[in-house]
Amino acid sequence: MKILAIESSCDETACAVVENGRKIISSIVATQIDEHKLYGGVVPEIASRRHCENITAVCDEALTKAGLTLRECDAIAVTYAPGLIGALLVGVNFAKSLALASGKPLIPVHHIKGHIAANYIAHPELTPPYLCLVASGGHSHIIKVNDYTDFETVGRTLDDAAGEAFDKAARSMGFPYPGGIHVDKVAKQGDPTRYKLPVPKTECPYDFSFSGLKTAVVNLVHNSEQKGEKINVNDLAASFQQTVCNILISRFIKSASDFGYKTIALAGGVAANSGLREALAQQAQTHGMTLYIPPISLCGDNAAMIGSQGYYEYLNGNVADSSLNAVASLKLG
Repeated sequence: MKILAIESSCDETACAVVENGRKIISSIVATQIDEHKLYGGVVPEIASRRHCENITAVCDEALTKAGLTLRECDAIAVTYAPGLIGALLVGVNFAKSLALASGKPLIPVHHIKGHIAANYIAHPELTPPYLCLVASGGHSHIIKVNDYTDFETVGRTLDDAAGEAFDKAARSMGFPYPGGIHVDKVAKQGDPTRYKLPVPKTECPYDFSFSGLKTAVVNLVHNSEQKGEKINVNDLAASFQQTVCNILISRFIKSASDFGYKTIALAGGVAANSGLREALAQQAQTHGMTLYIPPISLCGDNAAMIGSQGYYEYLNGNVADSSLNAVASLKLG
């Protein structure tokens, strides 16, 4: 089964053709990073307008590279939630138009489910059940993947997501948007023990909180500037990254141990962070767990992951009609 998939939840206009949920036939991503970099973050109105400008060409290119026409695809999958509402609406309405014109089934896909499904493309042997840590710019969740379409959230961020904390802390250190990649790069040259940063406590041992940690970094930088003291950016980046990774990993491994999981997975944009990938791999080995991580190309927003999850949604009978609407905020499950 060949699914044409569309993703436009934030600042990436993406389209892909995926076969049977596991094989990428084509995958195209048009990024807006250079434009949003001017403003230090994503500007929703600009993102929506660029999606409108890019989506037809991106879709045409995905079909051309796949050697298929729209009518040769079996279904249309699209991210409908969560995300920037204007950006989502572009993708949803475009997908609805394609489905109506071609007579193909329309499959709605939750964005977080898509991130999890990126692992199915990278690891054909992976099957539920397993426990997954999803860490991105807008999400930090620990999720029980009971089946391909059956999910249960056991831990979540209570405020900022890990990726958001990375970007805002990076900005205070003088790095451009998106900041996470810059923090990761210089952290390799820094001393992670140089700066003592707070570890926020949560009532639920599986939940996360990064707002206080982010604020601590911002305040540290500002206070040093006011005193005329020089911050060692490499050391601060290393200290911040290690603290975030320790929070994510310790609570993820604890939940896996508490719930008896030996198979675990990582997903989301922050899954591209080298410090997180290496430290989690070490902890998984220590605890006798099998860890699955997608390649960096599938960690960020892309349509291939939407096509993968769309396949399993279709098999489960999750098909929408022309009343499908975008939803800015929607809990998993």
